[in-house]
Amino acid sequence: MVRRTIEPLWTVEEVSAYLGVPVATLYQWRHRRVGPLASRVGRHLRYDPADVRAWLIERQAA
Repeated sequence: MVRRTIEPLWTVEEVSAYLGVPVATLYQWRHRRVGPLASRVGRHLRYDPADVRAWLIERQAA
């Protein structure tokens, strides 16, 4: 039996640290719809780590 673990969603600060960009840049990217996919969870912005990694790989390939 294969066990799958669900990775917790990342905060804006965690994505900022992972990508090495300021938090303000992530908000600008979201506004312009050019950054990794993010979702609102209540008042908070959260990122699926798999989406962030896929976005980064896509950007590196371009």
